[in-house]
Amino acid sequence: MAKDPQDKAKLVEEIIEVIAAEGMVDRTKITPDATIESLDLKSVDIVMILTALEEKFNVYIPMDGSLQDAKDVKSLIEAIAEYIQKEKENQ
Repeated sequence: MAKDPQDKAKLVEEIIEVIAAEGMVDRTKITPDATIESLDLKSVDIVMILTALEEKFNVYIPMDGSLQDAKDVKSLIEAIAEYIQKEKENQ
């Protein structure tokens, strides 16, 4: 699916929009090097974000591995995008 850089950029943008909406975070604060802590996202916020992303993309995103290890927005988005891409390829 997102082998095309444009598709990947669109996916990243959509993920950021969900993080902003569900995490109630100012969109301008969501930068690649922003930490989860600096955005004041609690585990319940992350669960809400993941649930919204699962519904939006019709995929299952487990809260483990690279997602649990994510400390900044860039690694969080990369982990989520990876799950979405894998799921879409398997559909």
